[in-house]
Amino acid sequence: MVRVATVRARATTVQSLDTDPVDQHFRDRVAELATTPVPAGPVDRLDADTARELLELFDAAAGSRHLDLVARDLRARDEAFYTIGSAGHEANAAVAAALRPTDPALLHYRSGGFYLRRAGQVAGHDGIRDVLLGLVAAAAEPIAGGRHKVFGHADLAVIPQTSTIASHLPRAVGVALTVERSRKLGVASPWPSDAITVCSFGDASVNHSTAAGAINTACHIAYQGLPLPLLLVCEDNRLGISVPTPAGWVRAAYQARPGLRYLAADGSDVLDVLAVAREAVAYVRGRRRPAFLHLTTVRLMGHAGSDAEAGYRSSTAIAADLARDPLVHAAKRLVQAGVLDPAGLLARYDAVRARVDATAAEVVRLPKLADAPTIMAPIAPRRPAAVADRAAVAADHHRRLGIFGGRLPEDEGPLTLAQSINRALHDVLAATPGALVFGQDVAAKGGVYGVTRGLQRRFGAGRVFDTLLDEQAVLGLALGAGVSGLLPIAEIQYLAYLHNAEDQIRGEAATLQFFSQGRYRNPMVVRVPAYGYQRGFGGHFHNDSSVAVLRDVPGLIIASPSGPADAPAMLRTCVAAALVDGSVCVFLEPIARYHERDLSTPGDGACCAPYDAPARWVERHVPVGRARTWGDGGDLALVTFGNGVPMALSVAARLAADGIAARVVDLRWLAPLPLDDLLDAAHATGRVLVVDETRRTGGVAEGVMAALLDAGFRGPLARVAAEDSFVPLGAAALHVLVASDRVELAARELADRRRTHGD
Repeated sequence: MVRVATVRARATTVQSLDTDPVDQHFRDRVAELATTPVPAGPVDRLDADTARELLELFDAAAGSRHLDLVARDLRARDEAFYTIGSAGHEANAAVAAALRPTDPALLHYRSGGFYLRRAGQVAGHDGIRDVLLGLVAAAAEPIAGGRHKVFGHADLAVIPQTSTIASHLPRAVGVALTVERSRKLGVASPWPSDAITVCSFGDASVNHSTAAGAINTACHIAYQGLPLPLLLVCEDNRLGISVPTPAGWVRAAYQARPGLRYLAADGSDVLDVLAVAREAVAYVRGRRRPAFLHLTTVRLMGHAGSDAEAGYRSSTAIAADLARDPLVHAAKRLVQAGVLDPAGLLARYDAVRARVDATAAEVVRLPKLADAPTIMAPIAPRRPAAVADRAAVAADHHRRLGIFGGRLPEDEGPLTLAQSINRALHDVLAATPGALVFGQDVAAKGGVYGVTRGLQRRFGAGRVFDTLLDEQAVLGLALGAGVSGLLPIAEIQYLAYLHNAEDQIRGEAATLQFFSQGRYRNPMVVRVPAYGYQRGFGGHFHNDSSVAVLRDVPGLIIASPSGPADAPAMLRTCVAAALVDGSVCVFLEPIARYHERDLSTPGDGACCAPYDAPARWVERHVPVGRARTWGDGGDLALVTFGNGVPMALSVAARLAADGIAARVVDLRWLAPLPLDDLLDAAHATGRVLVVDETRRTGGVAEGVMAALLDAGFRGPLARVAAEDSFVPLGAAALHVLVASDRVELAARELADRRRTHGD
């Protein structure tokens, strides 16, 4: 009776301090164990190793539970900023226990138990402190440095994720694929050669197109017999915030997918999860094939701290979930097995709470991020000198001779844009063992326009390969390859197709260094045939010039070569920036210029250029954010890019015949804009006409003109831009795209202002 009274006193005492119903339910159930006869039977016997493992899992689960409780307390005092908790999902700690701490993990936001157990597997790491530092946005937080609350740590192989639903799944597929690819290519990887990748997500997420596409990609790869050591963990609490998931849906959707092994476990029973997770891990690690681990869990405390689930769920449903609390189940197993008595178990639970409280009291006083430069520092580190050095690296002469079949590109004579990019890709792959080229139709076909022709034959299917037709999958593979130590050069067939998957660049690629303080990087170059004016293959989806969605992504480098004179050097710069700075680069290639040879008259060859030999790469280097200026006319600057460059050059020639001296500024980089070169041209001429083949609203001209005004330029400014229209078929396209006659008319009007008004 003394023992029972002690347990009840502890539960009552704490109840007066903390009246959270989930916490109190746990205490009440443990108190009841003091008066419940211990049943006999094999189910209650635990060997020493299992007992120790269960204690460790209980500690991780209890730590996660108390973090959820404290997060809500801190938020109520406006001292914490993120309260999506893990309560009810804590059995995911057993998944961590089944894995190695060197297995890369991309985690669901309810992965508190997993994270604490993973931290406990690596000496010297305090997972509770890590999470609390994130909750209070402390600058000392080890992964994001107070920029966001994420589960992540480079020492724990936990790659941080954004909150975008399911956006991390394509990357997870890419990481799993490149674990094997790195080993076969003999390229160093941050992951062990026998590592497996784990990716967790909720049941609502499986319905998102991103998840559906990623899992389909995994099945597609496995169906072909290619190795893909990926463990997908669906934590199914049957709710998407307030919307129920139909009973049995996840099982029905995934238990019979080709190439994907399905396993299920009761997420309220940590030992069941541990046993099934070990089986799943052994399968994935041994067979190098993907598996889908389905955990049926519950969600306690609502979706987030501000979520009043009583407004959309019945009290019966909430109580039923509470009855499946995994922490209560673990406590019962420990007591029934005689590992701890109820009083000892509550003491252990309260000791974890005391540790969480003490750590919270400490970290809440720590400094926060205090200025914009510090906050922005990880977004886009720039080391231009190192990039210039790397851009000049070439394979040795004999290897180049072999790669190019005995005839070097610098000996071919003038090349078209498509040919020059093709040769540059050969050079990049020859000089960079970890470089991969992939996308739809890039291998045997050589791309829709022949730009990648011959690459697979020279470098093999391990480095140049086709993907399935899914832009999310292409970019996900790039994200996985980049974070795994390789250099992905991915092709999206058309700019309009990029919009199907742009969040993989915005939400995943561009944010990774920001959310990991540079501890994780995903260097990548995304090649995109872009812009309009394509003959015979028209319409909006093959003539798209919308780059606004890219230009506002912080840190993203957008290269836009207008012809073969600059394209190879710019591609080498993007590759170098990716390797040196971890940059994410989008390389926009004007489709209409791919095979053009002549500018003004047939046979003039003005749209071709010779390929530079490696000895000239240093002097011909094109730094990020530097423009190219054609001519030195002092009357007018025609600022443009892409297809606008040959158009502006033709206009400048016609203006010159009438005594108007114009210079043409090829931006070359749409982000960051070449502001210094823009200002030089603007001040030298006193007036600027921007020729913008993107749309009037959200176009590049808006950024150029705003940048000039911000920098103090007060001369006349004008623009010619495409209409705010989608591009129609055939000759109708010319009515909405920029036309040469419109550019010439605007240029003459701007020049006449000088003559008429003397401005």
